[in-house]
Amino acid sequence: MMGRGDGPGAGAAGGPTRHVPVLLAEVCTALDAASSGTYVDGTFGAGGYTRAILDANSKNIVLAIDRDPDAIAGGEALVARYKRRLTLVHGRFGQLDEIARAQGHESVDGVVLDIGVSSMQLDEAERGFSFRGDGPLDMRMEREGPSAADLVNESSEAELADIFYHYGEERRSRAVARAIVEARRRKAFETTGQLAELVASLIRQEPGGIHPATRVFQGLRIAVNDELGELVRALHAAERILKPGGRLVVVTFHSLEDRIVKQFFATRTGRSPGASRHLPGLAAPEPTFEAITRGPVLPGDEETARNPRARSAKLRAGSRTQAPAQEPLSAITMLAELPQTADKRGGRR
Repeated sequence: MMGRGDGPGAGAAGGPTRHVPVLLAEVCTALDAASSGTYVDGTFGAGGYTRAILDANSKNIVLAIDRDPDAIAGGEALVARYKRRLTLVHGRFGQLDEIARAQGHESVDGVVLDIGVSSMQLDEAERGFSFRGDGPLDMRMEREGPSAADLVNESSEAELADIFYHYGEERRSRAVARAIVEARRRKAFETTGQLAELVASLIRQEPGGIHPATRVFQGLRIAVNDELGELVRALHAAERILKPGGRLVVVTFHSLEDRIVKQFFATRTGRSPGASRHLPGLAAPEPTFEAITRGPVLPGDEETARNPRARSAKLRAGSRTQAPAQEPLSAITMLAELPQTADKRGGRR
């Protein structure tokens, strides 16, 4: 259930995996990277998509963004290799339009987003994304702000249950949250091993299934990094910065992300009924995207055999129309938020 291709049964629990860009050829085709242009790689990671885009046409320019300082440091050799054709910026892809303009790009020809956590982050126990190698319970992509340990030790039982259920899709979220609150009265959670051991004592692992703590860790990681909120902001930012005919390509790895991307494209291409359905006198806004893919593009058998991390990947893409960018969609923003429980409002859940 982890992002960036680390799906169920593919080492999502945090086992060492070599990062291989997923649906690479399909991404380049959807972007039309063979045509010269300026592209934004909003999730640079190890640079797989960036490298492929730059190699697709010798005139291509890429602005690559990553919120992880380690990814930025690791990309310096690639910057040197491609010289002025590649600019690497430390930042959040939810602000990719502002970052692009700050770099002198008033509009771009394509944006690609590969959502979730990278294999490199999972491989480093000290980052706290993984539970196979014991490390600090951290999970912060930017190494700043509240950590996973802060959430686990300070959030209410109801808030923890919501994080595990809505972001991790863990069915036993309430039982896990209750056990955490009871355990932290005796000793605060500090490591990934502590939390994984507790969860494993509550949830039985199915033969051949994912580790019992996988969904709990997913929920925490998404909450710590506001991953779904960043995705929503990035989709709207791409809409604002893409020129007419520019391509937006998004690769997701679990249902929460894909639901947001699917609804965004459905609404912006006019396939999803808007307010005008119930208010006939109100004209529907002009579509800001045309669909490139009809439904998600999935990896083929050859790719999944070669790279099991690809099994849960879905690619969706759209081409920007000439219509002006619209206001952010509140319905999509709500998909990224936790429900407001009574406990959070000061009452009882």
